Amino acid sequence: MIFLSVRETEKKGESPDTPEYRAAFHLTTPDKWKNDPQKPVYFNGEYHYYYLYNRDYPDGNGTEWRHAVSDDLVNWQDKGVAIPKYTNKNGDPWSGSVVVDSKNTAGFGKGTIVAVMTQPSANDGKEEQFLWYSQNGGKTFKPYGEEPVLPNPGTVDFRDPKVIWDEQDDKWVMALAEGTKVGFYESQNLKEWRYTGSFQTENIGIIECPDLYKMRADDGTYKWVLGASANGKGTGKPNTYAYWTGSFNGNEFTADEAEPQWLDYGFDWYAGVTFEDGETNDPYEKRYALAWMNNWDYANRTPTWKDGFNGTDSIVRQIRLKHKGGDRYSLASHPIDQLDELTESADELDRIEVNGSKTLQIKGNTYQLEADISWDDLKNAGFRLRESADRKRHIDVGISAEGGYSYVNRGFTGQPDSTRTYLESKAPFDPEKKRVHFTIIVDQNTVEAFIDDGETTHSNLAFPDMNDTGITLFSENGTAVFENLKIKHLRSIRD
Repeated sequence: MIFLSVRETEKKGESPDTPEYRAAFHLTTPDKWKNDPQKPVYFNGEYHYYYLYNRDYPDGNGTEWRHAVSDDLVNWQDKGVAIPKYTNKNGDPWSGSVVVDSKNTAGFGKGTIVAVMTQPSANDGKEEQFLWYSQNGGKTFKPYGEEPVLPNPGTVDFRDPKVIWDEQDDKWVMALAEGTKVGFYESQNLKEWRYTGSFQTENIGIIECPDLYKMRADDGTYKWVLGASANGKGTGKPNTYAYWTGSFNGNEFTADEAEPQWLDYGFDWYAGVTFEDGETNDPYEKRYALAWMNNWDYANRTPTWKDGFNGTDSIVRQIRLKHKGGDRYSLASHPIDQLDELTESADELDRIEVNGSKTLQIKGNTYQLEADISWDDLKNAGFRLRESADRKRHIDVGISAEGGYSYVNRGFTGQPDSTRTYLESKAPFDPEKKRVHFTIIVDQNTVEAFIDDGETTHSNLAFPDMNDTGITLFSENGTAVFENLKIKHLRSIRD
């Protein structure tokens, strides 16, 4: 993805003026700016994660690759910049992907960490793919010359390579964002690439940050998944991570259905990447995923800049592939179990009937909330989170039984969209089920809702006043029964 820095001033309707919006347990850039994640790789007992970083924000353009490591995907250690910008004639490094070349296919030595990324060509500024490599465990990278390993064939959009090892055909495969389609390429050595096919998308705008991987579903079926960050706003769809299940024959991808599914229905889950569990020998049962929590429509308006930074990631989530009947398969998301290690205390309530609203004695601003809600007949039910003492400010997470959708509404608290266009994210929900399970992750500036075993998720930025810590259960036009309510209060990873 391309980054353009824009300095903007405060406008009426912005989030309240507070001294601290750094997330307690989400990865954030130490300073300045971050956007696209690059797919983490597991190497020598740690996950190595790179992301686009701009040390000159907000007064200068250009990204570089900043490095962080973790052994549990919760606690991250910053390692500084691994690939500085403007270190060769081809300008700054944009998005791409990293692989561990365990077979020495590229000739740099076994275990070399190789990055393939987009840079603007020094010759004409076109997007082309370049190779960098690290022989010191991913700390720093060297460019493999100044010529592209995959030149631009004459198109405008030609970026964000995702490279994987295809075990079936014993070769490297690249998925590349090419406007509204994904191009596929193959290589034996990461240095020379050959086009093999493409997948055309419809009605989801220019795609970015493609993703390609194989998974085993809960019924034992193996499926390939093709993902991409996409913009479905024009047709009432999300602006997050679209994906298709299907088959990949080593050359091109065939989808089970033309219409994509969406891994997140919120406003702030973009440039998502998925990656393998490095501690298991079974890479197909589950994967992890994370994304940049922001939106290009208001990317420079997050009030964290008052604290000297702009850039927060989602929590790492675990994804599994589930059989939904017939030929349909879908991804389900869950917060990773490792978040439990941050639990400082927990509150549990068994059963509460609500007809109207009930404010709990429990308060908090960094926690995981789980609960089941059931009903016979009502219009709306859910939670008011980060609620002010006068109950005027809050974030609403719930189910509209009347409208047939789940939602997260941040319109009653501080939020980054000064146009107030993106206030309530919605996702389809069947109200005839009369029951729903919520897992909600709340941090200083984020809300991530996982609904019905993670079949639907919403990830949104929000910037409540730091004193707004109330939790209220509510229902409209009927009684809702809240059961198995558990709130785990989570400590900061910065303590």
